[in-house]
Amino acid sequence: MFASLHTSTLTVRRVQAQGTLADVMAKVQLALTARRQRRRLASLDDAALADIGLTRSEAHAEAARPLWDVPGAWRR
Repeated sequence: MFASLHTSTLTVRRVQAQGTLADVMAKVQLALTARRQRRRLASLDDAALADIGLTRSEAHAEAARPLWDVPGAWRR
């Protein structure tokens, strides 16, 4: 029983240190939104990319960024 109580206490402390479940879910949603937008960016044709001032290689570089790598302005 002590081990179970001790583990639960450590788990609660770890969750509190990381933020609330709502905070974690918001970060997951943000990462998934970034991934979806990057996939769409990579699927644009050259004319559409030119319209927004990007090259094919820049679009692919953006699409290759890690899931958790989102712009700082999005985190506010």
